[in-house]
Amino acid sequence: MVSEFQRFSPVERVIDLPGGPLRIWHPPDVEALIDVAAFEADERIPYWANVWESARVLAEDLASSSGGGLSLIELGCGLGLPALVAARQGFAVTATDYEEEALEGVRFNADVNGLGGRIATRILDWRSPEPMGVFERVVAADVLYEQHHAAALSAVIDLLLAPQGLALVADPGRLKADAFPPACRSRGLVVETQPARRPRGATGGPEVIVYRVMRGATPPAASRGLHP
Repeated sequence: MVSEFQRFSPVERVIDLPGGPLRIWHPPDVEALIDVAAFEADERIPYWANVWESARVLAEDLASSSGGGLSLIELGCGLGLPALVAARQGFAVTATDYEEEALEGVRFNADVNGLGGRIATRILDWRSPEPMGVFERVVAADVLYEQHHAAALSAVIDLLLAPQGLALVADPGRLKADAFPPACRSRGLVVETQPARRPRGATGGPEVIVYRVMRGATPPAASRGLHP
């Protein structure tokens, strides 16, 4: 298998998950990918090149779901661990990110895990999102880095979430995430907070909060894929 992603000389990491492990290949040195000019021009930092604790917690939750063909979109997917798990669980998955390199990684990892062709990928800029329809599940992991991200993420969720859909946003307790629930509520969205926890087997590191976001007065049916 030949992929543009191989120019990063990726290394393998095995992620233990309910239902079986996934192999995630990632660049070996995130700092080596930092482009000062790109950051100064557009605040671009290669966060996409790592598998963060929030992605692991969200993936573990999704690994306990039955997708049953429900549509799911991952925002700011990075290497796409939650998207890969969702595809394995039978969701119809679209993975999106601001960086094309991240989407190369998603496609590469989909192939090595036998999920090639089961995940669509698209560039998505939250500042000017293109119409993409609506999705029954909207998920994101560790994407609330800057002050303006809470308002931008809540706006994109409001745009993409189906009337009886559910959004899951995992965050490792970043200070900027405090603005996310009120930003959602300002749009009429309902936010519930799951107890913080670490990924399976982790004895240190941040505890991850998962926000559950729904449209007001219209909770999703208690059926397929509701409680990931």
